[in-house]
Amino acid sequence: MNKYELAVVVNAKIEDEERVATIEKVKGYITRFGGTVTNVDDWGKRKLAYEIQKMREGYYYFIQFEADSTCPAEIERRVRIMENVIRYLCVRQDA
Repeated sequence: MNKYELAVVVNAKIEDEERVATIEKVKGYITRFGGTVTNVDDWGKRKLAYEIQKMREGYYYFIQFEADSTCPAEIERRVRIMENVIRYLCVRQDA
């Protein structure tokens, strides 16, 4: 099992319930494809480095998880089409 970190930037203009549901959906994808969520770090609302889709702010989440090597590709395929996710990045953490 490899360790990964998924950074997700969620639209700041949506309601709190929708934002929480979006993160729960991402965590659901991780567990569905054989991963185990170890930590979720909520950085809150931050200013974006540059304007994306006419938005200047977003909610930042960092999700650490353990999974085999096929899991991140499946998660990225699902997260890519999520409406409330502005940006995402999944990286493997070194031991």
